[in-house]
Amino acid sequence: MEDFLITTAKVLFIFGLNMGVFAPLLTWVERKQSALMQDRIGANRADILGFSMIGLFHPIADAIKMLAKEDFIPEGANKIMHTLSPIICVVPALLTFAVIPFGGEYVIGGKHIKLVIADLDVGLIFIFAISSLATYGTVIAGWSSNNNWSLLGSLRASAQMISYEVAMGFTLVGVFMVYGSLQLTQIGAAQESFFRWGIFLQPLGFFMFLACAIAENKRAPFDVAEGESEIIAGYFLEYSGLKFGMFYMAEFLEIVTISAMVTTLFFGAWHIPFISSALILSMLSFLNETLANIILMLIHISVFWVKVIFFIWFQMTIRWTLPRFRYDQIMKLGWKILLPLSLANILVTGIVILILQ
Repeated sequence: MEDFLITTAKVLFIFGLNMGVFAPLLTWVERKQSALMQDRIGANRADILGFSMIGLFHPIADAIKMLAKEDFIPEGANKIMHTLSPIICVVPALLTFAVIPFGGEYVIGGKHIKLVIADLDVGLIFIFAISSLATYGTVIAGWSSNNNWSLLGSLRASAQMISYEVAMGFTLVGVFMVYGSLQLTQIGAAQESFFRWGIFLQPLGFFMFLACAIAENKRAPFDVAEGESEIIAGYFLEYSGLKFGMFYMAEFLEIVTISAMVTTLFFGAWHIPFISSALILSMLSFLNETLANIILMLIHISVFWVKVIFFIWFQMTIRWTLPRFRYDQIMKLGWKILLPLSLANILVTGIVILILQ
C-alpha cells in the first residue's frame, strides 16, 4: 500500500507538471519568445479585471476557446480514426516520462525512494518504443481526414520520422556503451562527477541526438510536415477545437521530453557540478537523516527541472532562429550525414573503450 501511494504521488507530480504547467505555459513562451526575438510585444491582450499579467492569461483563453469550438469532421473522413489520431499522439509523449528520473535515490523514514515512476532495466529502449508510436497518430490523422494536403503532410511526417528514428537510436548507442547500462537511473547516477557528464564523453552524440529529436518532433527547421506555405497546415489541416489542441499539446510535451532526455543523458541529470550528494549531506549533518534527505531531494528536483527549462528555451531559440529546410535537404541530412556519423561515433567509442580497458 505504501509503495502504491509513493508511485501514485510520482505519477500525479509528473502528470500535473506536464499537463498543468508546461503544456499551457509553453503556448505563451512560444509567442512571447518569438515576439522578443522579432522586436514585437507578443501576447498581451487577454486580461482579467484589466490585468494582463504580460499575457499569461492567454493559455486560459486558448483552452476556453478550444473547448467551445465546433468539433468538425470533414465529409468522407474515417470518424473513428480521425478521433483516435490526436490521442495516439498525446499518450506516448506522456508515457515516456514514466522511465525518466527527475532525482536520485533517497532514504526517507528508513525507506529507499527513487524519483522515477518505473525504473526499467531497458529504459532507453522503452522510450524509443513508445515515442515511435506517435508516428501512427500523425499518419492516421492525414489519411483519415480525406484531404490531399493532409495526406501529403502525413507522408512527409512518416518519411521524416523513419529517417531520423534510425539515426537517433544510433546516436545513443555510444551513451550506453560508455555507461554500460540502458537504465536511465544508472546513467544519471554515473554522472555525479562533472567530467563524467555525457556531453564530455559523447559530444558528437549530443549534437546528433538533439538534431534528430527536433526532427522527430517536426519542429522548425524540420517542420515540412506542417509547411504552411506549401501544404496549408499538413496532417492536422482538418482538425479543430480540442482535437487540434491535442496535436498542439503533444508537440509541446515532446519538447519537455526531449529536454528531460538531454538533461538525463548528457548534462548530469539531477547533479550539481562539483557538488556531490555526499557533500550536501555532510553540510546538513546537523539535521536528522530523513530531513537531510528531503532537503537533498528538493535540491536535486529543482536542479533537474532548471536544466530542463534551459533546454526548452534552447529549442525555442532554434525554432525562431533557423529557416525551414527543404524536404530533400532533410532527407539528405538524415540518411547521408547523421546516420553515417552516428555509426562512426559507435566505432570510435568502441575503439576508445577497448584502448582504455
